[in-house]
Amino acid sequence: MTTAYAEIPTILDAPEQRFPLDLGVRIPKIRDLLRNATHNQWNPATDIDWDALDPEDFTDEQRLGARYYWSRRAWGEYGAISESPSLQIRYCQGKFAPDMRLYFTIRSQEESRHAEVCFRMAERLGGYFEAPQQAAFQGAVATHGVRRAALDPEASLESTIAALVCAAEEIAFDVFRHLVEMTPNPVARQVCKLIMRDEVRHCAFGWHFINSRLPHMSPKEIEDMRQAVITMIEKVELNGYHSAWLAPVTPSTAIEMAHDRLTWEAGLGAIVEELEKPVFAASIARIRAQMKSAWGIDIPMFRHHKFATEI
Repeated sequence: MTTAYAEIPTILDAPEQRFPLDLGVRIPKIRDLLRNATHNQWNPATDIDWDALDPEDFTDEQRLGARYYWSRRAWGEYGAISESPSLQIRYCQGKFAPDMRLYFTIRSQEESRHAEVCFRMAERLGGYFEAPQQAAFQGAVATHGVRRAALDPEASLESTIAALVCAAEEIAFDVFRHLVEMTPNPVARQVCKLIMRDEVRHCAFGWHFINSRLPHMSPKEIEDMRQAVITMIEKVELNGYHSAWLAPVTPSTAIEMAHDRLTWEAGLGAIVEELEKPVFAASIARIRAQMKSAWGIDIPMFRHHKFATEI
């Protein structure tokens, strides 16, 4: 670690002030999410009918494509395993509502099982891949910067949650909802459905939290939050974080898109560009309308070379 990096302050440098310890209900809707999450636990090892997924039903190419696709899903879910505890520290250090701290203990478990179930899908089809086939693609799937922002005292928690949950996770949820509707393989569909069921709560958490904080935020804090959402959509989502076809055009992107198409053709859970485009555009439009209605903020239109018009 360099001296310059070591001197960058984080919330971990502030003294911990745990007491008085408040565990009362402060945001009832988030406390309800905790109860629902506790009641709806599932086990990736035993609650999926893995025996119904026969690798021999698919061609060698389809299995290879699906292995890469589900491995990539696992990489994305794995990122939240470090992101969740970082946010948990922020909630505790800042003495935010206890409902948030308690709920996020379950949220961390949910992200862990999402990573595990995607890993198991890849393994069942022939083997999980530990890293992108092409190193050039790592930049698109590696990180969205939330872990660092969570520990940065200069980055407001409201901005981080609005960008991560009310933007990025809402987009991911809409894609999973579409996958549940159009994936023919029953095992792949069951996996998508169980992940989507958890994502419903993840998204609801973000809106409940921001709604509880909005009356206490200054105009500058609200503007900073708006800018964080714009950056998440423009620099992360439209850079291919969740969808390979949105990543910069390179040979490695083409390879990942080919894997997605093979997986989709096999009915194993992927979605391809021509089908995801309207889903993605509709998701952005829905998020924009909801943020305007609930928070009074304006999210601009976005340009991307894969869309003929602004979205």
